[in-house]
Amino acid sequence: MLMASPSQDASTLLASSSAAPVAHEGAARVFWRVLTRFDSSKLSPYLALRNSIGVLLPLVAGFALDMPRGGLVVASGALNVAYSDGSDSYAQRAKRMLSSSGLCALAVLFGALSGSHSVAAVTIATLWAFAAGMLVAAGTTAADLAVISLVTLLIYAAQPLTPRQALISTGLALGGGLLQTALSVALWPVQRYEPERRALANFFLELARAAEQPLSATTAPPATVHSTQAQEALSSLDRERSIEAVRYRALLSQAERIRLSLLMLSRLHLRMQRESAVHSGVQILGEYLKETAQVLQAIGNALLSGIPAEASTDILAACESLTLRLRQEAENLPASFLAAVARDARFQMDALNGQLRAALDLTAHATPAGQAAFAKQEAHQPSSLRFSGLLATLRANLNLQSSVLRHAIRLAVMVALGNGLERAFYWHRSYWLPMTIVLVLKPEFTTTFSRGLLRIGGTIVGLFLATALFRILPESQTLQVVRIFVFTLLLRWVGPANYGIFAAAISALVVLLIAITGVSPKEVIWARGINTAAGGALALLAYWIWPTWERTQVSDRIAAMLDAYREYFHSLSETYVRNETSNASELDRVRLSARMARTNLEASIDRLGAEPGTTAEQMHHLNALLASSHRFVHAVMALDAGWLHTAAVPARTAFDTFAADVEKTLELLAAALRGKHVQLNEFPDLREDYHVLVQSGDPKIERYALVNVEADRIVNSLNTLREQVKERVRSNEVA
Repeated sequence: MLMASPSQDASTLLASSSAAPVAHEGAARVFWRVLTRFDSSKLSPYLALRNSIGVLLPLVAGFALDMPRGGLVVASGALNVAYSDGSDSYAQRAKRMLSSSGLCALAVLFGALSGSHSVAAVTIATLWAFAAGMLVAAGTTAADLAVISLVTLLIYAAQPLTPRQALISTGLALGGGLLQTALSVALWPVQRYEPERRALANFFLELARAAEQPLSATTAPPATVHSTQAQEALSSLDRERSIEAVRYRALLSQAERIRLSLLMLSRLHLRMQRESAVHSGVQILGEYLKETAQVLQAIGNALLSGIPAEASTDILAACESLTLRLRQEAENLPASFLAAVARDARFQMDALNGQLRAALDLTAHATPAGQAAFAKQEAHQPSSLRFSGLLATLRANLNLQSSVLRHAIRLAVMVALGNGLERAFYWHRSYWLPMTIVLVLKPEFTTTFSRGLLRIGGTIVGLFLATALFRILPESQTLQVVRIFVFTLLLRWVGPANYGIFAAAISALVVLLIAITGVSPKEVIWARGINTAAGGALALLAYWIWPTWERTQVSDRIAAMLDAYREYFHSLSETYVRNETSNASELDRVRLSARMARTNLEASIDRLGAEPGTTAEQMHHLNALLASSHRFVHAVMALDAGWLHTAAVPARTAFDTFAADVEKTLELLAAALRGKHVQLNEFPDLREDYHVLVQSGDPKIERYALVNVEADRIVNSLNTLREQVKERVRSNEVA
């Protein structure tokens, strides 16, 4: 545990805040709240409308050409790809939907060709299920694409076709996916992350105003309202693992740290004025706060305009020059209270400089131009050095210690069991049994059980609704198409807000779609109800037999990730010191271990967010901590890549000290997370180490320049992590 030392300085004491007790609800009440939760933020009427049009057009064309079954296949392809639609940038959206179209078309082909061969069908479905489970490591988007394609595979495997029919169906399904993609790209553009970026921009602009205004003891801390608004705006990103979402969470963390640093510096400025209003340090600090305001103003404007704040580099250099001047002034002062305050102010200025550099760097990559530049830079890296490299991530998770691999095994075994039961004891529409297993079984507890119950309950409601519609309304092609359009609209509009509504809408929609082929709705309704109940029960049984509880494991997983990062950094720093590549295999090993530890933690946080009793505040703190750790490992990976492309130079003595203190910091953080009492004064002064490092060696030498830049990011991220770990340890003690 992190304990404050008696010698803790004034800044640390001022920055500390007491943690409020976290309220815990009863498990049953929380689970009921999850079941009945209606997330209105997921309502997207325009997206639902274009998706519904994408399903409607093929059906209308099919009936008009007297080819209703062909229209149905195209419509089903459009419906499958609709789940990949979103409101992000056109390029990202098109890439994802095209991938979904191709993957679902392959699923149609493999399913239709293997359907008449039970062994081949079960084998292909099992391998596909294992791959779908592993793709959880690649993020939500990849996992969703895999699940949709697996469901498509199971559906078409239940109705074997000749090779010619299979190829025709594949082409039609691909056409439906391409139609849906075209509609998505052509209609209703929405810029992704616009609300989050605007909230962050307002936060930074308010911080800029606060930096220029004198502090008053009778007013609230600066930017309190804007901080709350930014946290609320970014709360929707808590389950996202994209690079963009991580950047915005990291920006919020830096803004919060900058807010505290400004508060400290404003108070110290007042103290220095009281002691000696004519001292040069007072003027230096006043000028520094004005320069800081300009940097913050530039960051806010860049977030609003999307244009990088390139001019702020000169302003930041002026801030660093003022910091150096105050350092020299403080060193020349005789021992006094004024000297102590000046040294404290210099320390805060050093820290704030690092925070401003971090915020500028994150802001540059958060703009469209910055995102494109980052993507181009990532593409030139070897796959093992890409932060989100798919193959390297999957390779790192091929280990029984990986929660991703365990989920993949669980999903593959249950799909094989469900598929085997379907084919051994064939009953009508039995492919819904393994299909339900795929849709219900998830890596986390609450999602699996809530989806299981909502899937079964929603299916029953949807089937009753479909039955009522067929009995009450007259049968006609026009009414049939209208009903399909309405339920597709309901599915894509309201369905994302509550899974029970989704299950009811999809159940009724499937009955309506199958009715086009001439199959009796009554026959479909009973078959779907029985198989859905059986598949849902099997999925729940699988999780009951092999559960995963995260609340007791998250701190250990964070510590394990920090340990893995420490090993990675140690191996890399030894490479820099020795100027040799003899340990390339060892470096590859620790890099993979670090990647696996990171993906394990990401999956663990995702699962924790769905468990009963987890609060939004806990998730916010964990995601902020994760974003800081990402910033650290980005810097380490940049050093890793830079080793390959920079000329060898003698290692600086200051780098040895810096590297040792980085490792010690990571070790102390991991120990605190595991329950050890750690005093704050045990942590080395990384910012001072950085200052000594950049003063040594010629900064024009490429490798020294690279290390200086990345060392700054490492210091900033670890100082942020120290504060976040301290807060987590304190919260755990209160709980």
